[in-house]
Amino acid sequence: MFVLGVLIMAVGIAVSIALHEVGHLVPAKLFNVRVTQYMIGFGKTIFSRRKAETEYGLKAIPLGGYISMIGMYPPDKNGEKITSDSTGLVQQMVSETRSMEAERLQPGDENRQFYQLPIYKRIIIMLGGPCMNLLIGILCLSVVVLSFGTAQPTTKVSAVNQCIQKVQAGQEEQKTECGAEDPAAPAYEAGIKPGDKIVRFANQDIDSWDQLSRLIREHGNQDVPVVVERDGREVGLSMSPMITQRPVTDAAGVPQTDTEGKTRTQEVGFIGISPEQDLKAGSISEIPPVIGQTFNQIGGVIIKLPVRVWDVGVALFTQKERPADSPMSVVGVGRVAGEVASTQDITTKTKAAYIVSVLGTLNFSLFVFNLIPLLPLDGGHVAGALWEGIRRSWARLRKKADPGHFDPIRLLPLTYVVAAAFMGMSVLLIAADIFDPVKIL
Repeated sequence: MFVLGVLIMAVGIAVSIALHEVGHLVPAKLFNVRVTQYMIGFGKTIFSRRKAETEYGLKAIPLGGYISMIGMYPPDKNGEKITSDSTGLVQQMVSETRSMEAERLQPGDENRQFYQLPIYKRIIIMLGGPCMNLLIGILCLSVVVLSFGTAQPTTKVSAVNQCIQKVQAGQEEQKTECGAEDPAAPAYEAGIKPGDKIVRFANQDIDSWDQLSRLIREHGNQDVPVVVERDGREVGLSMSPMITQRPVTDAAGVPQTDTEGKTRTQEVGFIGISPEQDLKAGSISEIPPVIGQTFNQIGGVIIKLPVRVWDVGVALFTQKERPADSPMSVVGVGRVAGEVASTQDITTKTKAAYIVSVLGTLNFSLFVFNLIPLLPLDGGHVAGALWEGIRRSWARLRKKADPGHFDPIRLLPLTYVVAAAFMGMSVLLIAADIFDPVKIL
């Protein structure tokens, strides 16, 4: 089952990459740009077949893909050439790349080059890939919500805390074991056990976890009767929810912080239980909030990506534990899928929902990541096209000469730096996923 889970995830990732490149390929061909290659992967070509003017194939390193269009770099308007005194590394790189680009041109390509397209068409081509990932993500999470359902807390108890530990504002690490100074949790003291279903609390019939949670919070330091269903019969108990400080969370359950970055807390009633989660199919109206919550989480990861990657490196080379929510490579995602598929603790439906959900989240991540306005990412080309439009519009308003096309080749050194940084990040995450994997089960 582990291998099956890995294979399913690998196929899902491969299909996502392939469709991302289709998102670029289709509009490029519609706009009559000559596409020389459509490749999945990098490195040595394993298989390829030419159809018309495009070579389609697979490469050895399955960490991405690309399409190759002619005319990605406009010719130098100053007639720049390599000369005997052109010894600067940057100038050599620029000249050689431009020369290689010119060698790809064939008779009939005069008006079929990417840079010659109107700005809006170039943007459509470059956004085609990320938008394909967006559509795949929406489809995956829609399937999860409508078919499998999302995990919802129930009134059945999954775990009972033995004690209540005080939460200090801004405290990042919590104790995992009860100490002599920690008071017993009311639920544990009352005799509630994992597997109990709470059917009445404070003389009110319980229909949902939200209702139960609200009643617990409202009855701090009050003796309340409780009825649980255990082994097919009802058992009457009594408890007094303890007033304690708990983190203030948003709708997604994420702890909130104040202006100084410290965790906000509030005094509420608390009994020390955790609910079982159950998948419940939702409606179309529930899809946008789920997507919004996913984007919110991804945005937080992207913004803090350098710090999170650094933490992964520290955990890999020291004894520090790797954070459970740290970024992962495709190797880590596949490993998690395998672990989920092989575990006996959850149902097959839950396993399928998890894998589809991960694929959806992965595609949303690819959508957001590719929009970063840095070359060689799609967002870098979009930003360049927009900058060209701004420059040309400003020149027209001032009745100045047309400044010409945006030339991404002049940013080639920065492009190499960004590409090297991404490759380094990928290698580090892959190593961490092999030698210090994230533990989710």
